[in-house]
Amino acid sequence: MTRDEMEQGKKLKKRRYYDYTLLFLVLFLVCFGLVMVYSVSYYNANKYYNDPTLFLRKQAIFAVVGTAMMIVISKIDYRIYISKLPFLPVKPIVLLYIVCFGLQLYLVLFGQSTGGSQRWIELGSFGKFQPSEITKICVLLCTSYLVKLAPRRLDNLRGFLRIFLIMSPLVALVAWENFSTALVTGVILVSICFVASRKKGYYLWGLLLLVVAAVCLIIFFPYRIERFQVWMNIETHPKGYQILQGLYAIASGGLFGKGLGQGIQKLGYIPEAHNDMIFSVICEELGMIGAFAVLFLFVLMLWRIFLVAINAQDLFGSLIATGVMAQIAVQVLINVAVVTNTIPSTGIPLPFISYGGSSLLVLMMELGIVLGVSNRIEGER
Repeated sequence: MTRDEMEQGKKLKKRRYYDYTLLFLVLFLVCFGLVMVYSVSYYNANKYYNDPTLFLRKQAIFAVVGTAMMIVISKIDYRIYISKLPFLPVKPIVLLYIVCFGLQLYLVLFGQSTGGSQRWIELGSFGKFQPSEITKICVLLCTSYLVKLAPRRLDNLRGFLRIFLIMSPLVALVAWENFSTALVTGVILVSICFVASRKKGYYLWGLLLLVVAAVCLIIFFPYRIERFQVWMNIETHPKGYQILQGLYAIASGGLFGKGLGQGIQKLGYIPEAHNDMIFSVICEELGMIGAFAVLFLFVLMLWRIFLVAINAQDLFGSLIATGVMAQIAVQVLINVAVVTNTIPSTGIPLPFISYGGSSLLVLMMELGIVLGVSNRIEGER
């Protein structure tokens, strides 16, 4: 056999890798989320809307659409987002930045106020849409691209500040009315830069600046100061009711729980338990064993994304996976910490499980991009 024939044989043995384990974990968590959304919401949905399956149906529609989008996106070469296309005057990633900036600016000026926060754009009969979720994808892709252009610039503070200044208009607009989402967006940005830089000492100064910025945002918005007061006086403060009832649910679940659908606190005691407080009902109905099993599934998911990151074909793909991993990790940590009253209350949903169409769609789109990165990894047949 000649040398050319041997090389050709090796090429034939190469195959595209697709992380079916990660795909299964995503679909399993989404299905589990649908079960829990129904279990948690059927009482209130029947009481207030005379339709016990209302929230389940809405979430299921987003789950089906999200699954289709995730699979389609996973088959697209992720490098197309930073490539020049003949039918676009700018790169797709630049267009995405412009669109997200416009949506966030529109939200600040004309957005719909819900629960005291102006976070939604009304879409008529189609419901409402939260632009900050799409902004997460924009920050994820744009930051990864900027780092890819000159990764060695991140070895000093000036390089990091250059990227931060480019992305800060988006983060600032999100933070104006949605501090919790801005926090997650900031984590995506910083985690990507941190992983790519060789010298990391100046991140201590960056952390200090972020703390100062967070303190300023808290001081200038009185309702955020009140959240600290609620956190410190959960049993006596009038607005500590929701977290307190969640703690009762966690305590009453014990080790093995009361059984799926048998929880009591969701029956009008925990307001909107199907949203950010759904983990407390998981603890009540499935017990500590069930809660730890859910957290273990998230750990497995993060591990699979980590494997994609370290085996990615190029730096851009690796940084995308890193950003998604950081986002999911921080959302799970913050949500569980809020439910257990470890930190002051903030509106971060539990990924794939809490009710919310915008959040679920964006998460599945991001996982589609990660699966697309995995699909470009070559392995031996």
